[in-house]
Amino acid sequence: MRDRPPYDDPLPPGSLFEDSQSEGRPSPEPNAASSSAPGSERGTEPASGRRGRGGPRGLDATQRAIGLLTRREHSRKELQRKLTSRGMDAGEVETAIDKLSGLGWQDDARFADSLVRSRANNGYGPIRIRAELGTHGLGSEAVAQAMAAYDGDWLSNARDLVRRRFGEAATQDPALRRKAADFLLRRGYDGDSIRNATRFDPDD
Repeated sequence: MRDRPPYDDPLPPGSLFEDSQSEGRPSPEPNAASSSAPGSERGTEPASGRRGRGGPRGLDATQRAIGLLTRREHSRKELQRKLTSRGMDAGEVETAIDKLSGLGWQDDARFADSLVRSRANNGYGPIRIRAELGTHGLGSEAVAQAMAAYDGDWLSNARDLVRRRFGEAATQDPALRRKAADFLLRRGYDGDSIRNATRFDPDD
């Protein structure tokens, strides 16, 4: 089993997490992302305000970053990638992110905590989550702090996954135990959790 890939699918650079969470972020100033856009006072776009990639033309890096951050937490690296891929100047992007970080809008520690909770709630284990955090350019200390802050129980999560996926009899059937162990391994659970959740040793 050691030769099997560790996860269900590869982790792309800047991998995103699905849920929208914005707890801990300060409220935006009124019309922070749109008041400077032409035509915003009337609630309509002028004829020249056609939408391009990422939103109406004319939005600067700060406004576009705010638009992304109001949807969910983003890491600094993820914001850089998204904004520059939309044609924003790299220097302007850096300045915008620095500004928003100083105001509390963007915070890598808050992002990491949110990602850990989201991935754990979706059934992924600590090894997989730790690897994904690494793709966001977070240091080992920041990753360790985010993992330590998670207040769930990985073994309980693993057992629940096995029960929902394979039924109550999974630990009684040797073939099902192996399948369950393979499944947890791909999900990024460690050997101890797999052994305790399935009664199967993934190192055998």
